[in-house]
Amino acid sequence: MSRAISTELSPDGIQIERHWQELAGRRRVYSWLISVCLLVTVAGSLWFANESNAGKFFDRLPHFFDFAGDLIPRDGWEVWRALFDLPSPYFDGSLKYDYPEGRIYLFGGLYIPEYFYKMLETLNIAILSTLIGFIFGFLLCFLAAKNLVKNKLVRWVVRRYMEILRAFPEIVIAGFFAAILSLGPIPAMFAVGIHTIGALGKLFFEVVENADMRADEGLRAVGANWFERVGFGIVPQVMPNFMSYALLRLEINVRASTIIGAVGGGGIGEELRLSISRGHQAKTLAIVLLLLVTIIAVDQFSAWLRRRLVGNQAFAFGGKQS
Repeated sequence: MSRAISTELSPDGIQIERHWQELAGRRRVYSWLISVCLLVTVAGSLWFANESNAGKFFDRLPHFFDFAGDLIPRDGWEVWRALFDLPSPYFDGSLKYDYPEGRIYLFGGLYIPEYFYKMLETLNIAILSTLIGFIFGFLLCFLAAKNLVKNKLVRWVVRRYMEILRAFPEIVIAGFFAAILSLGPIPAMFAVGIHTIGALGKLFFEVVENADMRADEGLRAVGANWFERVGFGIVPQVMPNFMSYALLRLEINVRASTIIGAVGGGGIGEELRLSISRGHQAKTLAIVLLLLVTIIAVDQFSAWLRRRLVGNQAFAFGGKQS
């Protein structure tokens, strides 16, 4: 069919069609090569996993969901009793059903359920570490931007410094601080905050480098100094993006604080690790449910706050309010 069409085309059209067919054929060859390489890589990874597990990887695949099945408690109401620290009818003197044990009493009979208190502790770690990362990332990003700082040495030092801060996972930094400050939420806050400085700093200076420099040129023309040009010409442009990245980082830090808590950083992560290791099904599901609801709530709050800061017109389809 392509030959019949080619005879009806002009010489230039025939040449264009031939070139298009060459490109299409080359794309098909590349697609097949990439698919074959991907299959070989997956097969090699599965083989390596099987050998690393002494040949038990494929044998254990049929039992992949056994753990999830073991988490189902005998009574669905046990999850809610564990979540709100209510007495269990199955209490036998063991920690498995002793839900009221962890209550945090405020005064009289009024108390905060243990897992809600631990979740607040995790949120506190995440919020404070995000705030630390935002402040220092904000201060460093302008020194790393090529369009604001001509000195290559200053830019190089600031960028390498931020790379060092984000080079190590939060859990590694938390282990370092735990050896100095002992276990608890303080090492977790330092660890997540340090990593957040490096991560937000990189995102921030990339936003600054993409800013419109016409306002900076106008301020420079009327004699404004560097700080005035940054404060009045750059910051108003980039602040909406800064807030978006900071709110996204807050969601990430909630999960990071949970993981660090599982290795001694306090918060809900430690309780999750203990409930899993002890085989407490209702407690484990209660913590997972609370984590899920918290992440959704943080995401919705971030979206609401971003709309308040940026304006609803930025989210309207086609630039029109619905």
